[in-house]
Amino acid sequence: MTACAIEPSADPGNSGAPKAGCSITAEGAYAARLARSGGSGEAWYPERWTLDGPEPYAVPLPGNQPEEPGTEVQPMGDGRVLVHRVAAGRHLFALLYPTGPGTGELPLGAVECPADTTALRLLPAAPGGEQAYALAVGPRSSVLWQVAGGAFGPERVAEIPGRCSGGVWLDRTGRILAVDRETGGRTKAVVVDLECGGEVSPLLQIAPDSDDRILLADPDSGLVLIRSDAPSPGRERLGWGVLGSTLPVRFPECLRLPDCVVTPFAVQPGQVLTPERCAVALRVDGAFGSWVGVWRPAERQVRHLPAPEGWLAGAGLWTPDGELRLPCSTPRLPCGVARLVAPGTGDERAEGTRGTEGTGGAGGAGHGAGHTEESAPGRSGGGGSDGAADASTPAPAPAPAPASPRPVPLQQAPLARLVTN
Repeated sequence: MTACAIEPSADPGNSGAPKAGCSITAEGAYAARLARSGGSGEAWYPERWTLDGPEPYAVPLPGNQPEEPGTEVQPMGDGRVLVHRVAAGRHLFALLYPTGPGTGELPLGAVECPADTTALRLLPAAPGGEQAYALAVGPRSSVLWQVAGGAFGPERVAEIPGRCSGGVWLDRTGRILAVDRETGGRTKAVVVDLECGGEVSPLLQIAPDSDDRILLADPDSGLVLIRSDAPSPGRERLGWGVLGSTLPVRFPECLRLPDCVVTPFAVQPGQVLTPERCAVALRVDGAFGSWVGVWRPAERQVRHLPAPEGWLAGAGLWTPDGELRLPCSTPRLPCGVARLVAPGTGDERAEGTRGTEGTGGAGGAGHGAGHTEESAPGRSGGGGSDGAADASTPAPAPAPAPASPRPVPLQQAPLARLVTN
């Protein structure tokens, strides 16, 4: 069999952001994707990648019949792969695993959604890899389901007023989930506490009439990436902030790339006291294809790197020491990982490809011009508005009582820390 990458498409649950070529566990040990067999009768099948060994390798997990192109797959922490299929209006979930020459399948049950439900999709892989969640979106409310890891099949966790999209984990225990909720014609990010009956609290409220979405978060440093039209009404921009900081959200000018869609997909972990030094990986989609951007809040510039051959666009992970690992698939080598060193790490080859496990890649990087940053209007909190260096020493906030962590809306206290790591 030869595998080929899925063509990127828009994710209906994430405000039109391009869909990633594969899903990776929160800890980075496994990945999963829907691959295609070669030949005239191409068929879709799930495929699991192991990423934490000496070199990556893939295990095909074909079932008794080919999968539909829209089937969702997600790796679990124990190496099994969760599959989400739709049949006769029912959403079916099962765990796949290799059994010698074949594929074992453990059915988990089904979720039946009302006819007016517009979508049910898997949320990003939860920390720990033991549970998996899905979000069913209706016209007036959204239902959060635990579809794997429960005692009796899919379990209804919470009903959230409004139409929800996105999905970002804010801690390493799988307790605090942030989603973007649309109510009254405006979208604001809110927090759902899974240990308090799905209690919902505001997170992003930059301006009363702005759309404020959360895209990515790193529990170690508290760095979060958001998208909002607060600084430019009618035009969404990328911004950043820090959980627990007293500084407002910033909107760097260098992240505005004309005629391109910029999507952050990975943050360098382990930078506990220096969130402004975290390297952020960006997927940049333009008229001539997709490539990789690397940016740090402290630098005010984006370094542009050519995408490795066969990159499963939008998928990747950072190591704590600043190496970006991008899964790639080509006809010559269906399973490979390109290893890029983050610019600014001190490595003499920092601006290109350091090496690949299975796929080749050319080095070299472009440099974006530095620009002044803007902070969101109508904000409280200290700090200037025109320099990333102002955020270099964020004061850590004490953790709230574990019984009922209550996030504070951004408009009152920017990005108050929600939970301990």
